[in-house]
Amino acid sequence: TIMKLELGNLQSVRDFVANLKAFKSARPLTHLVCNAAVYRPKDPNPAWTDDGFEMSMGVNHLGHFLLVNLLLDDMSKAKGARCCIVGSITGNTNTVGGGLVYPQADLGNLSGLEQGMRNPIAMADGKPFFGAKAYKDAKVCNMMTVSQLHERYHESTGITFSSMYPGCIAETALFREKRPWFRKAFPWFMKYVTGGYVSEQEAGERLAQVIDDPICAKSGVYWSWNGGAKTVGRWDASGKPRGAGGSGGEIFENEQSDAVRDRVVAQRMWDASVKAVGLTEKDMYKGK
Repeated sequence: TIMKLELGNLQSVRDFVANLKAFKSARPLTHLVCNAAVYRPKDPNPAWTDDGFEMSMGVNHLGHFLLVNLLLDDMSKAKGARCCIVGSITGNTNTVGGGLVYPQADLGNLSGLEQGMRNPIAMADGKPFFGAKAYKDAKVCNMMTVSQLHERYHESTGITFSSMYPGCIAETALFREKRPWFRKAFPWFMKYVTGGYVSEQEAGERLAQVIDDPICAKSGVYWSWNGGAKTVGRWDASGKPRGAGGSGGEIFENEQSDAVRDRVVAQRMWDASVKAVGLTEKDMYKGK
């Protein structure tokens, strides 16, 4: 069943949760995947959500942040529940895409997010808008949210919280804001130069594995395949590049960058996000 959910509108997120609970009745939610994203690298000025958040941070992070928190109590009633928030190499500076491709993700002192992140504040670090960096910063927040969910709620809820990098799905609508020549050349470049390319089907299979496979039952893990994109791919006898996070390879527990694993900053990000989306004591999970 398809249900309406607009992550760029906090009331829509709350309405979705209410409608979902009414639709499924007493059955608890067992699996939650947060994968939606917008990427607006060409925009010279920020676009804003209905609530006045910069679009990338509002949709990619804050909308998901509210959604997950509102569903925790329900998911805690399920056996073997799992929640996955999709991450990205672009938010990890220990990868090729995150460390060598300008700009790097950097939440700075979190002054923008701690001030509420609403128009005219467009960046988490409080600095002027930079579209490509806004996306990367939101991905850092996604991955930090998973670490905080694990730390705060795994033991009491039994929910498995994880993140993952599915590979570069170079042909999706995520790149619709890029120029036509880029959208045509990028898949070829990722297939034959960097080796980071993954088809939509394989990326979907990877996500399904994280949310369902028994080997992925460990909480607090950032999952990757084929080297995790910390190097450019190297071609081997199979005729496929290895090591760049692209097609093929076995799943493994990857290591995020030092910045993403900064527990103090992650805690501040969590607290600022709670205030930004208007979560109340009544909304928050209180235990079984």
